[in-house]
Amino acid sequence: MTSLFWHSARLRRLLAIVPPFLWLGLFLLLPFLLVLKISFSELRFGIPPYTPLAELKEQTLTLALSLRGYALLFSDSLYIATYLNSVKMAAVTTLCCMAIGYPMAYYIARSNPATRNLLLLGVILPFWTSLLLRVYAWVGILRNDGLLNNLLQWLGLIDTPLEIYRTDLAVYIGLVYAYLPFFILPLYATLVKLDLRLLEAAYDLGARPWRVFVHVTLPLSMPGVVAGAMLVFIPSIGEYVIPEMLGGANTLMMGRVMWNEFFNNADWPMAAAVTCVMVLLLLIPLVIFQRNQARQMAAQSMRLT
Repeated sequence: MTSLFWHSARLRRLLAIVPPFLWLGLFLLLPFLLVLKISFSELRFGIPPYTPLAELKEQTLTLALSLRGYALLFSDSLYIATYLNSVKMAAVTTLCCMAIGYPMAYYIARSNPATRNLLLLGVILPFWTSLLLRVYAWVGILRNDGLLNNLLQWLGLIDTPLEIYRTDLAVYIGLVYAYLPFFILPLYATLVKLDLRLLEAAYDLGARPWRVFVHVTLPLSMPGVVAGAMLVFIPSIGEYVIPEMLGGANTLMMGRVMWNEFFNNADWPMAAAVTCVMVLLLLIPLVIFQRNQARQMAAQSMRLT
């Protein structure tokens, strides 16, 4: 009887674990392996525009791995500058989302339930509209004859239009606007579950509001901060639509480079090499996030025991 119960529990665990791993294998690992295979191929004119890695001719199996894409990637200063600029823009975007999103998430979490639902609806509402349409709206706002410059000139604050459209500043505005909800929502989920008795205890002990925030609220909200930062940093580093529509010709980001290599140059091996290196770069924040989550869970389990 005990053996039957043990096998039943093991089967339930397997049924709970297998579907997520199967999903990740089919839609994450398998596509990445295909891109990795293409990155070691040679460029050729044809369909597909790359050579096979293994070829059987006259009962001889030939395996050819080309490192042209990776060699060019680490020797060409343009690609290196693009990687560094993408990381910089993603990091600045994440910091701006943290500075703007933390007060917003805190205010929403501390509002009464009726107001809280309306504020959450306001955060989620942009997702009901296509990202392409929302970014295109910013084109009409930021260009020289757009809404922002016309308003500032009408108010008499400027004499000549501000050069915002087709600059890095316009890209930052678009990235922060697009990814701000991704920071607010996980942070709100953490703040709304915060035990208010801890804050009341700190106030009863004579702590000032800023000290309560620094020593109680902020440390307890760090899981939400880290989760929100990862949700902003990781997709923004490979963003294509926003830099293409709002950025200038000198706005270097990996999404635009991959698009140019895939579709304009038809150099699939080079584009695949760029993609693989970018994925490896993104593994660093993912590992940091995973370790932070593991530490948080270990600390929570120790508190419960």
